[in-house]
Formats: sequence, structure tokens, C-alpha cells
Amino acid sequence: MGMHHWSRQALSFSLFLCMCVAVCGSIRYRVPEEKKSGSLVANVLKDLNMDVKELAARRAGLAFKSSKQYFQLDLNSGDVILKERIDRESLCGQADPCMLLSEIMLDNPLQLFRIEVEIEDVNDNPPKFSKNQFHFEIPEQVPINTRFPLETAKDPDKGENAVQNYTLSHNEHFRLDVQRHRDGSKYAELVLEKPLDREVDPQLILTFSAVDGGIPKKTGTTQIIVDVLDANDNFPQFEQSLYKLKLQENIPLNTLVTKVKASDKDTGSYGDVTYSFNEAPENVLKSFKLNKNTGELMVAGLIDYEENKNYEMNIRATDGGGLSAYCKVIVEVEDENDNAPEVTIMSITSSLPEDSPPDTVVALLSVTDQDFGDNGRTACTINTNLPFVLKTSENNYYQLLTQRALDREKVSAYNVTIMAADRGSPRRTSSRIIHVQISDINDNSPDFQRAFYEMQLRENNIPGLLVGSVHAVDLDTEQNAKVTYSLLPGKVGDGSVTTYLSINSDTGNLYVLRSLDYEEIKEVQATVRASDGGSPPLSSEVIVRVLIVDENDNAPFVLYPLQNSTSSSNDLVPREAETGYLVTKVVAVDRDSGQNSWLSYELLKDTEPGLFMVGAQNGEVKTMRPVTKRDAFKQKLIVGVRDNGHPPQSTSATLSILLVDGFSDPYMKMLNTPKGEVVGEEEDRNLTVYLIICLTAISFIFLVSVVVFIAMKIQKQRQFIENCNSAPIFPGGPNIQENHVDSSSGPSSQAYNYEVCLAGGSLNSEFRFLRPLIPVFSMDPSNVQVNPRNSAGCAQEVLSSAEEHQVTSQEEKIMIICQMYVL
Repeated sequence: MGMHHWSRQALSFSLFLCMCVAVCGSIRYRVPEEKKSGSLVANVLKDLNMDVKELAARRAGLAFKSSKQYFQLDLNSGDVILKERIDRESLCGQADPCMLLSEIMLDNPLQLFRIEVEIEDVNDNPPKFSKNQFHFEIPEQVPINTRFPLETAKDPDKGENAVQNYTLSHNEHFRLDVQRHRDGSKYAELVLEKPLDREVDPQLILTFSAVDGGIPKKTGTTQIIVDVLDANDNFPQFEQSLYKLKLQENIPLNTLVTKVKASDKDTGSYGDVTYSFNEAPENVLKSFKLNKNTGELMVAGLIDYEENKNYEMNIRATDGGGLSAYCKVIVEVEDENDNAPEVTIMSITSSLPEDSPPDTVVALLSVTDQDFGDNGRTACTINTNLPFVLKTSENNYYQLLTQRALDREKVSAYNVTIMAADRGSPRRTSSRIIHVQISDINDNSPDFQRAFYEMQLRENNIPGLLVGSVHAVDLDTEQNAKVTYSLLPGKVGDGSVTTYLSINSDTGNLYVLRSLDYEEIKEVQATVRASDGGSPPLSSEVIVRVLIVDENDNAPFVLYPLQNSTSSSNDLVPREAETGYLVTKVVAVDRDSGQNSWLSYELLKDTEPGLFMVGAQNGEVKTMRPVTKRDAFKQKLIVGVRDNGHPPQSTSATLSILLVDGFSDPYMKMLNTPKGEVVGEEEDRNLTVYLIICLTAISFIFLVSVVVFIAMKIQKQRQFIENCNSAPIFPGGPNIQENHVDSSSGPSSQAYNYEVCLAGGSLNSEFRFLRPLIPVFSMDPSNVQVNPRNSAGCAQEVLSSAEEHQVTSQEEKIMIICQMYVL
């Protein structure tokens, strides 16, 4: 029930922050002290002019200004119930009336009702004297009707429950006279009715009783012991019967307040006067001290105006004979500004959203000062340069409001210093720091650390390999700053980007899903989205480029001469060739890139060492010395091609070179002669005869055909002849461009002029456009001798045409050679 009450109270305070406080009035109740916990104090429904339903609907709650709560409000009945027993004397002491202040807060609309509960005194304390015995030494010569003040009994109760009367046990010499002080309290004096006679009664024992007015009455008693002294017929006399003075509070210790003086006309010990307090209250004994010999009254403790505004004390002067005189001292305390204002936090918003509008209530404060007058009037301010303002309300209440927009990402918390100052002189101030925590809203999208990401991945990678990572930062906190990553749909070639890459939604790590080949795909571009966990979520995007890094995974490929031909390709070299003669050129490419595609050539093996060399950069095969007749007719070279990768890859090309004097019968016969076979001189002469006859016949037929052909297409033939004479020199083989190799593989090969002697092995093509005009003869190639022409351009043209028309038979090739020879 208590926790529910406090929750209701806290909620009421929160609502109280959003509206101006309205104090609607004061309600006063009374409750006797010492009542049991759970006792009914009062029902507030009638005073609030509402029923139980409205009381519960408006979430009524009690708020106390003291740290201890004595009451609670039952919302089901409107009863104010006592939470624990109250001791008025412990709570208020002698203050009258004894009041407990609280407030009832109502919502919708917000109202504040002040409740004043007066604690009524009950007779729970008996009167009590400070001692069990009081001694009086009274000379026997004391005249009748002499009065002797008696100590008053102390009763913490008030009113009728306090001391109402005093009684004295029956005796012959004294009677009791009860009087009243100015404040209404009673005191008693012993009055001598019959002279004392020490010889008859040297000592009298009287019972002195104090009775209060409670029901039932309570009584306190003490003994008065009267010792009758020998004659001392003069009493001390004070110069003043009443001393009135003013004293500033907080005056230093041992400061002289006043000096009382009494004189006695007797001599000797009867004339020596000593001073003492008579019936001094406890607060007087704590605050003052009296010099028994000089009568100087000095400050002995703290003089606090807020505790005691005045002091009243009786001082007794006693001579050596036991005679006493009395005077009264009244000290009025003057207030000074010795209390600083006190700032109390009534309610505070623990966490303030950063999107709170201006004039949002952050905290409710109250300022009190125990001083009076201008010393107790206060003003409250806050430190500057803050997005808050302090608004004054009634009854020294203040509201701390937001003044402008907040931004948690710039300032996540504020320490607001509340400074209160009074109007006293000198002024006193106090301060209280309020910590205002700014709570986050999702107002920042994730921000990538880079404008775009570029990553590298070596080809032939392992699937599932980590490529790299993207990272985005969100300035918000907690869930609003939790970033998740995803890949947006996209294309890589004909496929989806999600088939190539995946991303870890929590860490932003990018993984490749398949093994990639640089020769097929050079890069993968994807768009990564980073989204936070706010509601609604905010996101940002970034481009990620994954560049595929080439590896040396492709060996060089020889384009010319082709190595998979059914019949080997032969290059012809005239035996008249000098040093540096360009025989042919090995053309190779590498599918890799960069230095992996830089190719170098070297001669691995040759038939005649030292006859040929290969250019390391361009693959050109040249003669190193002049060709001699001693050199073998067939030369076989193996050229190695190696790239510049790590590790390097290589391949080789086999070249067949024929050293010829011309298109002679022995030459044609050697085309099909096995290696090492020796042709005799007789066979050479027969071959020459057969070749001459064949060439003569073919030349005649060709001349006739040319005449007809020229007649039909003279213009085309002229162009053909011009092209033959001016055609570019053939670098290697059919359909092969000289500069085929990638520029990255090294310096571009320059154009070279080739003098080519055509042999049967190099004519693997057909020349079909001449077949309708030229009959095909069957002949033995060994009987035909072909003399090479020096016009390499015409040979190039003829061979290109043969390749176009797919000439394959050996006889047709020989015919083409013969026709070229005749031309």
C-alpha cells in the first residue's frame, strides 16, 4: 500500500510539472497524540467537495514537506489515516500549536489543497521536579509572610494537561501560595505563617506536589527540607528586580550578557552573597552561565533565534546566613541572516527526450529560508548558456522548463545549478545541482566511414573467403545505434550480385561466394545498405567495388606458327641469306594481364647451333651468320615462350625451316624425303627435267588463261598486279596480324619485309577461285622444280587467297607455285 501511495504521489508530481500550480485553500484537522497506527484522522471528501470516484479518477495523493510521513490517504474512502503513533512532545516540544503540514494534489485539473493537522496534547506525562529533595536554610528570625519561591514542576504536556496546581503537605509554619507567570504558567511560593523556632523544630520536612489537569490527573512530588538557621536578620537586595536586554544571535561564547548585583547589610559570612539560577529552564542552562561570585551572566552555548526568540530566567542571591533575594532576567534574541536558503527538489524528470518541445517541465523546486523578514525572502536563478529557464510559481515554487530544442548528439546531459539567495545583509546563498539526462531518439542515420569502398580479391579464390569489411557509425545510442548491413539487388554481368557476394548483417564483413576468374570478370560492384534499429529505421548506402586481381594462371599461347596443324608449316630461307635475315616471327599471347602477360622468347633447341637466333622481346627469328651450303636442308627450331608471372609459365613452338636455292626439282623431291635420306645426282637431274617440262606446259596454259582473264576483267587484273607489287610483307602466317600481342606484353613489334620462298609444307590451302580457269594436273611433286621469286608481296597475296578458298591438295598447291613462278 505504501509503494502504491508513493507511485501515485510521483505520478501526481509529474503531472504537476506540466501545469501551473493552483493552491485552492487550507483544510485544518485535529488529531490527539498517541493514537494507534491506522486510526482515522478525517475524511476529506466533504472538504474537497467531491465523491470517491472523482478522488480516485483525479489520482489524489499526499505530499509532505518533512522527510517523515505520518499520514496516508485512502483513495477508496477519502479517509486520511494515521500511519504511526505521534508523540507531540518529541515532534514539537513546547511549541504551541503543534502543526503537521501536508498537501493534497489532484490531477485534471491540477489542484493543491493545503492540509494542516494540529496534534492535540493528551495527558501522557506526569509533572516532574528536577530533584527529589530541595533544601532551604531559613534563619529563625525570618518574619511572618516571608515568601520562598519554589521550583516549578516540568510537564511536557500543554494546556490543561500541563501543571495546573501545587499542594503542600500539612504543617504549622508554612502555607503554599500559587501564582501565575505572564505566559499563564503557574508557580508556587512557600509563605511563612508562623515564626520558626530552631530550638523547637530545627528541621522541617514537607511534601511538595504538582498536579496537572488531565483526565485522569497525574501528580509529581518532591521533598522540601527546611533547615532552620541561626539569626540572620538582613536579606540580600538586588539593585533591579527585572533586567531586560537584547542579544544578537550567534554571539560568541563567553560574551558578557549582563551583570546582576545584590548587596547584604550584614557583615561577615552573613554579608557574603553568592548567585545562582533559580528554576532555570534547560535551554537557559545550555545557553548561559552565571558567575556565582560576581553575578556576571555570560554566553555558554549557541544562541539561535530560530530555536529560541527569548529567554527568561530567575537569579537568586544568597548570603552567608542563607537568606536569598531574587531577580528576573529577560533576554530577547535579535535575528541575523545566519541561514542560507534551502532548495528542495519536489519532482524531476529522470530522462528528457531530445525532441521535447520548448516549455516542457523538467523539475519542480521549492525554496525555503528559516530566517525572518528580508533575511527569509529568497530569489532563485540558474546558470546561463543552458537550454532551460526557471519560472516562478506560487508559494516559493519554481518550475525548470526547456527553453529551446535539445540535441543529445551534441550534449547528452546537463548539470543545472540552482542558485538561491536571500535579501539579508550580508546575503546568503545556496545551490543545488540537478542532473538532466537527455534521452535519445532516432534522428541520425548510419554514416559510412568512406564515400565508397574498393577492395581487392585474387582470382581463383576459395569460396567463402573474407573480402573486406564496411563500417557505418550511428551517432544515436542503444537500439537506435544498432547498425545492420544488407546487399541491395544488383547485376554482375548476367547474374545477380547476391550470387557473388554476401555480407554479415552484424559486422559488415563481405564474403565471396564463388571462385572468380579474372579473365571472365574484372570487378564486382555492389551497393551495401546500413540500417539502424530505430523506429522507423534510418539507412544509408555505399558503393563497394571488388577488384579481381590477376594471377599467373594462363600459359602463353602461340598464335603463329600454329602448333596443332595436321601438317607442319615450313619457312623457306634462301641460301643466299646474310646475317640478320628475318626468317619468321613467333607470335604468342597470354590471357593474363600486367606483368603476367609480358612475354619473352628464347631458342631452346636448333639443328644448327649458332645459325639462328630469336629476339627475346619480339620473337623474331633471324640468322646469326650467312647460310652456307654445308648447312642442312631442313632446320628444326624449338622456341620457348615464357611470361613474367610468379611463378612463370611457359610453352614452346616448333619451327621447320627449309634452306633452298630455288624451286628446283631436288628441292621439291626433298619435301617428302625422310630425314637422313641422300638423293643422288641422277635423281636430281631427272627431277629437274620433269619440273622444266611441267613448268613449260603450265606456263603455256596459264598464258592463254591470262589473256582470257585480262579480257574479261582487265581492270581487276591491273589492280591485282598492283597489289602484288606493293603488298605489305607477310610477317608470319595466314590470318595473323603482326601487332596481335597485347601492348602490355612489351614493346610493339615493328613491321619487317620478308622474302619468302614457298615450299609445299607452307601451302596448306586451296585456291579455288582459279579452278574454273586452270585445269588440275596430276603430277609427281618430286619431278617439279620451282625457282623462288624475290617478290614476297605476290607470294603473300597468293597464299592469303589460298587460305580463303581452302586449298588442301598437294597438286593444287604446286600449281599455284607454278603459276606464281610464271607471273
